[in-house]
Amino acid sequence: MLIDVRDVTHGFDGGPPVLRDLTVRLDEQRIGVIGANGSGKSTFARMLNGLVVPETGTVTLDGLDTARAGKEVRKRVGFCFTDPDSQIVMPTVAEDIAFGLRRRGLTKGEIADRVDAALAAHGLAGRGEHPAHLLSGGQKQLLALAAVLVTEPELLVMDEPTTLLDVRNARRVADRVRALPQQVVLVTHHLDLLEDFDRVLVFDESRLVHDGPPADAIAAYLDLMAGTA
Repeated sequence: MLIDVRDVTHGFDGGPPVLRDLTVRLDEQRIGVIGANGSGKSTFARMLNGLVVPETGTVTLDGLDTARAGKEVRKRVGFCFTDPDSQIVMPTVAEDIAFGLRRRGLTKGEIADRVDAALAAHGLAGRGEHPAHLLSGGQKQLLALAAVLVTEPELLVMDEPTTLLDVRNARRVADRVRALPQQVVLVTHHLDLLEDFDRVLVFDESRLVHDGPPADAIAAYLDLMAGTA
């Protein structure tokens, strides 16, 4: 999928811009996004499926304008939040995965088959009837991921999905993401997750300040954080 961001500036509720003069084109399979808190990276991520639309400029995905075709964009772009509790909406694991398949013209049998496949693929087999909010933190994040991926999006956007997890569960989620066939945009503070990515964007003070291979981008980010750039 071609992500085309042109001349985007955006602020909230009349406040100062959280993104300024952003222009970037992305079509790589694995794209990382890093930056300090408040740098604009999460706002950028939310623009990719129309959760946020720019005040000025345009964001298009394969030619679909997120401000004008948000519903169609969200059919093709899945989004995972930092806190999985914010997107778990149904009482049981299986029901939560099935929720996104409503209104897709599938039979009950087809939905059940997709749910079973999603449970198995994300290490949740046998937990379909388990209360979703009683899962461990890592299992909740895997459930959130499964609930998005069962709808078969072309692009998966993830906003710091491992921030609230311990090292073991963060690695489980990262390994699952690494194996996905979908195009992925990953916002993260865990720099080691980006070592094999195709491209990494660095945001600082509302601007895109570096764009390149992981090693170069991470070095630029660390220099910024050390105050030497």
